[in-house]
Amino acid sequence: MAITVIKDPDRRDDPPRPILEHLMALREALVFAFASWAICAIVAGVFSPTILELLKSPAAENEGMLQGLDLTSGFSAMVSISIWGGTALSFPFLAYAVLRFIFPALSRREKFAILTLLSIGTTLFMAGAVLAYRETVPLVVTTFQDFNAWVGLPVETIRIEGYISIVLKTIIAFGLVFQVPLLIFVLGWFGLVTSEWLRKQRKIAIVLAFVLGMLLTPPDPISQVALAVPLCILYELSIWAVWLKERVR
Repeated sequence: MAITVIKDPDRRDDPPRPILEHLMALREALVFAFASWAICAIVAGVFSPTILELLKSPAAENEGMLQGLDLTSGFSAMVSISIWGGTALSFPFLAYAVLRFIFPALSRREKFAILTLLSIGTTLFMAGAVLAYRETVPLVVTTFQDFNAWVGLPVETIRIEGYISIVLKTIIAFGLVFQVPLLIFVLGWFGLVTSEWLRKQRKIAIVLAFVLGMLLTPPDPISQVALAVPLCILYELSIWAVWLKERVR
């Protein structure tokens, strides 16, 4: 595969076809993507008890406080896990459906670049999700409990629905935010931004980091700061990545 890419990197495998064939191919891709998501959502729902135990793990010290206070608590938890878990599990299939539709129109060089970026983006998303699961969520739970004790209102029962929402939103937000270096690097690759321009926009980027932290995380300052600080660090790393690309050029 690598030899072929180097030998003829601009070759395309999409002969001219009628617009109807392209529409049928698009329909097949959409049907495949929706069916994949539905199947993965069902699988996530079936294994929701196991997934729920994993989600409860960051609150190990307070696990006994996690309770369902409504008759529909179990069903609500399963629906949330099915939707978000199904989306996460179906991502490889969704990516396959998109790539299967657009790849024939791309050159071998472009295919190689897209696969490389997709691999890096997936790795960054997993890194952000793991960081949120192992570090941020336990920190959020512990800090809130310490704050409640300091105020004099110790919480003895935590609603499972609210807890699941915080965990899932935090994990997904961190995974998405960790795509920022890749996005900036792509913009720098095409010459749309420069390392000097990025340095000049540093103050604005810091403000935007906290704004994103406010919009993408649960409405609490701890989660917002926990997301904004890594985003600022990733922005600095992006500047260095674009700078190195400029030196290579």
